[in-house]
Parts: sequence; C-alpha cells; structure tokens
Amino acid sequence: MKFSLSAFVRNLAFTQTLKTSSVAKMQNLTDREISWLAFNQRVLELAEDKSLPLLERVRFLTIFSSNLDEFYMVRVASVLRKIENNISTVNTAGYAPQELLAEISRIAKDLVAHQYRIFEQDLRPALAQEGIELITWKDLKSDEKSHLQELFKARIFPVLTPLAVDPSHPFPYISGLSLNLAVVVKNKEADNELFARVKVPPSLPRFIEVSRQRFVPLEDVIAGHLDKLFPGMEVLQTHAFRVTRNEELDVEEDDAENLLQALERELMRRRFGPAVRLEVENSIDSHVLDLIISELGIDYNEVFRLSGPLDHESLLEFTRLNRDDLKAPVFIARTSTALAEVETSTAPDILDVMRHREVLLHHPYDSFSTSMQLFLEQASNDPNVLAIKQTLYRTSGDSPIVDALI
Repeated sequence: MKFSLSAFVRNLAFTQTLKTSSVAKMQNLTDREISWLAFNQRVLELAEDKSLPLLERVRFLTIFSSNLDEFYMVRVASVLRKIENNISTVNTAGYAPQELLAEISRIAKDLVAHQYRIFEQDLRPALAQEGIELITWKDLKSDEKSHLQELFKARIFPVLTPLAVDPSHPFPYISGLSLNLAVVVKNKEADNELFARVKVPPSLPRFIEVSRQRFVPLEDVIAGHLDKLFPGMEVLQTHAFRVTRNEELDVEEDDAENLLQALERELMRRRFGPAVRLEVENSIDSHVLDLIISELGIDYNEVFRLSGPLDHESLLEFTRLNRDDLKAPVFIARTSTALAEVETSTAPDILDVMRHREVLLHHPYDSFSTSMQLFLEQASNDPNVLAIKQTLYRTSGDSPIVDALI
C-alpha cells in the first residue's frame, strides 16, 4: 500500500477543522436553565406591554411568578442536588454546577426585582386608576377596620395556629410555597422576646374586599390583629416570608417494582424536601432573617428581599373580577365541520366519523371539548374498548379527561 503524505495532511487538517468546529459549537451553546429564564423574561415583558388589556397584563405577571416557583422547585433543586453530591462536571455550555447556580441566582434576582418594579410603578397605579385598589392595613378607613374586625373574629381567627419558638418548642416546619408571618413578641412578665410563626391560611382569599373593588392583603389583616393571637404580650415585629422547597420527583421507573408505590413514597418525601429559596419582605430585621435562614438551612444567596406583597401568583384573583372592559375578548373555539352536530342534538359518533375520513384538528382554534375530549368520553363508555393508552402530560384537578378515564 502506498503512503500519500498529501492525503495524510489533508485528513489531518480536516480532523482539526472538525475539532475546532465542535469546540466553537460548544462555546456557542446556552445552558438550558439560563435559556428557560430568558423564556420567562419574555413572559414578564408581556406584563409591561401597554397594548394589552390591563388585567391580561396582571395575568402575565402571575404566570411569570408561577413559572419561577416551579423552576426553583424542580430545575434549581436539580442543580443543588448535583452540588450536594459533589458533582463538578462542566456541562456543554461551560458551567460547573456551582457556577450555574450563581448565574441562575443573579439572573433570577434581576428579573424578580424588575417584576416588583412593574407591579409597584406600573400595574398597581393603573389598577387604582381603573378603580381597583390594593391597599395596606394603615390605609384603611375606620369603618373598614371595624368591618374587618368582625370578619377576623368570625372567619379568620378560628383557622389560625400561632406557633412560638422556645427551648421546649422547636422551630416549626414551613411548608413549601406557604405564606407566613414571622412575629417577634415580648413577654412583659418574663421580659424576654420570643419568635413565633403564623401561617396565612390558604383556605381563605388572599385579598379581602373591604368595599367595592378595594382590597387589603389577608396577611395585613392578620398582622393588624396579632394582639388577639398573643394576649398579654407586646408585638414588636411582623414580617411576611415564603419558602420554596425541592419538589423534584426522583423515581427510577425501570428499577421500581411497583411504580404506584414508588410515586406515593416520592410524593410524600418531596413535601419535606430541603428549602431552595426564601422570599422575605425588605423590612425584615436581620436577626429574624438570620434565625429563619439558620433553621431552614438555606444559603444567603437564595434569599430574595422584596417590597411586597409576596407571591404575585395570588394576584390572579384580580383577573376574576367582573371587569370585561379590562380583559381580552373571550375566544370561542369552533367545532370542526366533520364533527359538527347535524339536524340533531346528539353528539356525533367520533369513531364512525374516523372510519369514513380523516379529521385534521388545529388547537386551540378547533374545539378540544367537541373533538378529543368527546372521543375519549365515547371510547371510555364503549364496551368494545379494552384499553386506552396515552401520555397525559399535565392536567387540572377537575379534568374531564380524568373523569372519563375513571
């Protein structure tokens, strides 16, 4: 076999070009977590878009907030687990887990700071201009306070459980995404200070309507009545805080003998997952913050200091107000002509239609309820159907699909 030097040089050059190209591609890759934050930034930008109806902008703000909650519960939790397991491998975008966590924290804090500026400087004044006010306890009129005192006594006080921390009472468990009040009280007799936690009950509306479209946060109402919860004590400080916990599911499907039991165990475990983010009000005392951080075992870098109110996802309550003038027109999907009811109120037989022709559906323009949902409902009730196999990625608590399958 003859050896060709020129061919060898050409092959060597080609191989080197491939290597250089591969490195260049790796350098141009974006980490998927940072890419996801960029996606959520675009959601936030829709909350700034003044061409959209006001309550739709509020809705986008709540979506941004909900998205970020889930991001921390799952994606950031995954990065933290790598760090805890001492994994230092650099990913294809050039980030080691510790570096990636720092970059995520930096970007997320910038986005959240912008989110709160949008609300305070833009959306909140715009809502007030439209007659929808979100006020604080100190802004209430005397007659409104009197009304809330009665409401507190009848509906709020019975569902509150204040928990004090002392040598015989350890720091209470703080559930993920729950809103809480950190309270510092002084025992006048013993002349010592105690830390207490009051959970804001999720069973009640987050914003209490004191008069027509004039709302006060539930935590403000509770804070205004702490003397009823701690009789004989002096309330020194009150600060709202919120914890996000690791809720990533970690189930090895191939290794699990019983997938249902494995999922049940994992769902129970993730309720008590480690804290991955702490949101606090700007006004929080440094000693109180240190105590919460210490008890939760969370890093200072994962603390978000915010102007309040915390948990913007709860602002979704405002989008349910009867203010169609501030919302986008309701979109009504059409029923495909192939599946439309003809001369009768009886729904068409979807399987029979499919035997005769193909039906192309384009959601959300074509109605889901009169096509796929109806198809599954009819199949569920058909005695000739032995099994229905599908991937149900995500569903709501009142899903008609789940009802049909049951």
